[in-house]
Amino acid sequence: MVDSNTTPPAFTAQTFNDPTKAVDRLIEIYDRNTRFLRSAFDQYLKGSLPFGRHRAFYPEIRFQSDTYARVDSRLSYGHVNQPGKYSTTITQPALFRGYLRHQLQLLIENHALPIEVGESDVPIPLHFALNTSTPVVADNPTELSVSLRDAFDVPDIAHVNDYIVNGTYEPAQGEAIPLSPFPAQRIDYSLHRLMHYSATDPAHFQNYVLFTNYQFYIDEFCRVAKDIMATGDSQYSAFVEPGNVITKLGESHPQGKSPSQLPQMPAYHLVGHKGRGITLINIGVGPSNAKTITDHVAVLRPHAWLMLGHCAGLRTSQALGDYVLAHAYVREDKVLDNDIPVWVPIPALAEIQQALESAVAEVTGFSGYDLKRIMRTGTVASVDNRNWELQDQREPVRRLSQSRAIALDMESATIAANGFRLRVPYGTLLCVSDKPLQGELKLPGMASKFYQDQVAQHLQIGILALEKLAKMGPERLHSRKLRSFFETAFQ
Repeated sequence: MVDSNTTPPAFTAQTFNDPTKAVDRLIEIYDRNTRFLRSAFDQYLKGSLPFGRHRAFYPEIRFQSDTYARVDSRLSYGHVNQPGKYSTTITQPALFRGYLRHQLQLLIENHALPIEVGESDVPIPLHFALNTSTPVVADNPTELSVSLRDAFDVPDIAHVNDYIVNGTYEPAQGEAIPLSPFPAQRIDYSLHRLMHYSATDPAHFQNYVLFTNYQFYIDEFCRVAKDIMATGDSQYSAFVEPGNVITKLGESHPQGKSPSQLPQMPAYHLVGHKGRGITLINIGVGPSNAKTITDHVAVLRPHAWLMLGHCAGLRTSQALGDYVLAHAYVREDKVLDNDIPVWVPIPALAEIQQALESAVAEVTGFSGYDLKRIMRTGTVASVDNRNWELQDQREPVRRLSQSRAIALDMESATIAANGFRLRVPYGTLLCVSDKPLQGELKLPGMASKFYQDQVAQHLQIGILALEKLAKMGPERLHSRKLRSFFETAFQ
């Protein structure tokens, strides 16, 4: 085989002071280059692709500053920390149009300097250039004389990592400093995983996300969403279910076909203007799922995510159905220990806490001191062993007591810690469904009544809290508490 690369004509780098025009240029580069790869793949499947590697590159944003910026100290992003050269590779700029325009506008205004858009030297893997409906090589693979990896670039693990957000990335001398928390291949990897795990297109995901560990919440969310769509008068324009089944506002019949089987972590979306709607994901039980899905949702740069689920109440003063507003976490879930050490505190975020407490008060009718009748604020412990009660209980119970924990679950600390790590504002509101230390376990009849009475109210609180957060706007939500000494300009 000839050792050569076939590439489309190179784009000339251009500078921009207008963020909208800059994003349009990013879209132009990305669309042309991915079309080139898809066309070459069509030839490959037909056995007519010329020998050699067929390669196209991600678009790239570059920025250079020779001075320190003087910016509004209340804003945690939108500027670089020090003089130097900065860059980031970009994927699917049409999907991220609003996000990119906002980030670039802040960068240009805060520094009074232009940005440059061109092609990077990072190849686009064929897998990430293909549409989800592209046919796979299946019929006659023996007729293909060239290996796929000889003809095209494939995902490079060196570019699929969390070094930037983990704070471990160290640019080589002369190398540009990252502008964004995630490079293009890392984002592409997660976009594909989101489709796999949730069975909905990433374009449907909203900026305000709820995670739950029970199907009952999904059933109630679907009921509420369909009622909203039937009214024809709402801040939400559509409801999207797995399989990209879409019910539009004012319409009773959905468009699309549901999958024959639900995915591992199905997602449902109440679509709002400019992404200000609500996404609900059933993550199932356990910290592994919680980490997996938040790793991928984070590349969409949501403005907040909340955990709504059930927990074990640990105090005699709690009753089944009481709420727990987490303000601290005991992390015994273990799945994030290699990414963020357990000695790192996971702080409560004031805006999230206030929105949740206000929503509980508004929905339940309790306020002030009376709110303590149904809600405790305190430490939530998350563990990786659902059946911890079956082991020697003395040591774990002692640790829970020493930590002042008031509730125990398997997901909340993971979601909060990954929010902290990935710079996504987070919060937790749980509902006490059993009290193992006091021998109050759910019986079938009790469980049915509990779910019937509490799930609807709990979900209503979560939706209302996110609506309150949406009114605050991203500038207030992306707290400085989530930013380290040396941060990317993009949030």
